[in-house]
Amino acid sequence: MVCLCKAFDTVHHNILLSKLGRYRFDGWTVQWLKNWLEGHSQRTVVNGSMSKWTPVTSGVPQGSILGLMMFNIFISDLESEIECTLSNFADDTKLRGAADTAERWDAIQRDLDKFRKLACVNLMRFNQAKCKVLHVGWGNPHYQYRLGDEGIEISPTRKYLGVLVDEKLDMSHQCTLAAQKASRILGCIKSSMASRSREGILPLHSALVRPHLESCIQLWSPQHRKDMDLLERVQRRLVKMIRGLEHLSYEERLKEMGLFSLEL
Repeated sequence: MVCLCKAFDTVHHNILLSKLGRYRFDGWTVQWLKNWLEGHSQRTVVNGSMSKWTPVTSGVPQGSILGLMMFNIFISDLESEIECTLSNFADDTKLRGAADTAERWDAIQRDLDKFRKLACVNLMRFNQAKCKVLHVGWGNPHYQYRLGDEGIEISPTRKYLGVLVDEKLDMSHQCTLAAQKASRILGCIKSSMASRSREGILPLHSALVRPHLESCIQLWSPQHRKDMDLLERVQRRLVKMIRGLEHLSYEERLKEMGLFSLEL
């Protein structure tokens, strides 16, 4: 995984506008986007002392769909002439490839060299500390990769859009992480809610707790019984919080509340 340093703030306006023309945006659209980007100034205040106003010549507004679209256009040339598989999500770029031979390792390294060259052309830098290598598979030769003159650190686990993946593709770490997050929120609900009625607890469970147990579950669905039980234990804690169902079993409580087991 390679990560750009302050990616959204370093999108140079002139370079971006030239790319819009290269990608055949019409003149009116380019001019409208130019007006949207330019005309901003900023200054710094330190201990009551203010600097002079300076024009803002780079950066796209964050938090808007248009800003994200402009950033994607700006980095689109990173995919040119790439030999391996590339996936982008905002400023996180993932490069994947089989490295079972020296020739395939060399192909990955060539792509990394292209990344660095294109970043320099676009006046961008990589955040070396956040760039990591994840080796996957038995018998992986664990080749050393570099970004420029510096080697890229090898990491046994990496997080992809909130999902923790390790070198053995074992999802036990992700199950533990999801259960911990859901348990902490459930604990906050228990300590802050005086009511134990299903009308008060269930909406909070659906909105705040269960999403952590189901987010991207199609990818990290647990295969080991211990991981399934770990996740199910969170929901067992929930149903025990609701009053009036103490005489029922876990399965009967779920049916009474219109829920189903996480295993299902």
